[in-house]
Amino acid sequence: MSTTQKLPSRLHHTAYTTKDMEKTRAFYEEVIGLPLIATWSESDELFGKVRTYCHCFFGLEDGGALAFFQFADQEDETLFSPPIAETPFHHIALKVDQSTQVEIEKRIEAAGYQAPDTFVLDHGYCRSLYIKDPNGMLLEFTLDVPDVEQITKDRKTDAHETLKRWLSGDHTSNNVYR
Repeated sequence: MSTTQKLPSRLHHTAYTTKDMEKTRAFYEEVIGLPLIATWSESDELFGKVRTYCHCFFGLEDGGALAFFQFADQEDETLFSPPIAETPFHHIALKVDQSTQVEIEKRIEAAGYQAPDTFVLDHGYCRSLYIKDPNGMLLEFTLDVPDVEQITKDRKTDAHETLKRWLSGDHTSNNVYR
């Protein structure tokens, strides 16, 4: 990549489907604390048929959003809302500061969530709070360690070299921060 190439400025939104928009709204707005910033009730010709859906956006501090679609027609819901993969490796990670992570953790606990639907991992370079949303999707709230800028610089410097090493079969960990 050229150093003069302009990158996208931020994530505008990332979109998912839900079978129950009210449960999704209550979770994201009341438990997590993301405000509902827009709801679109729409009908569009999509993929050869008019499809009717509700599209809700939950705001992030940087102006981006998490968005969810709920279809009015059961056939569309079945077609466009496949089950979420049951793996912790498909998830959304959101950066938070310490007070925000603590507040979210308290709201999660107060709402009655517990393991295995919520857990914490210390990755060494960040502390991650995980929770499964009502749709089965995993969210990660990431608190970076104080020296994250140096760690990021180190990983950027050796990113291609480490990938090449890993692909060649040397799977030695480079996480010296745990």
